[in-house]
Amino acid sequence: MSRCAMLNLSPATLLVGGLFSLIGMGAIVFGRKTERIVPIVGGSALTVFPMFVDSPLWIAVVGTAIVLGIWYFLD
Repeated sequence: MSRCAMLNLSPATLLVGGLFSLIGMGAIVFGRKTERIVPIVGGSALTVFPMFVDSPLWIAVVGTAIVLGIWYFLD
């Protein structure tokens, strides 16, 4: 079975994944403007990880953990 056949393209998955990807893009832009590495790395993780997680619940859990990690380690 190919990876394309295993993708979960439900509206909830796309919405939650898109939301965390947008937050990640914002974190990357913020990190570049302030020259901080934590938002750049965390934003990159937020942008990429929804492609590898199929459940909207797990996308929300992992995304929230990454956002909290960015906030905690920012300074």
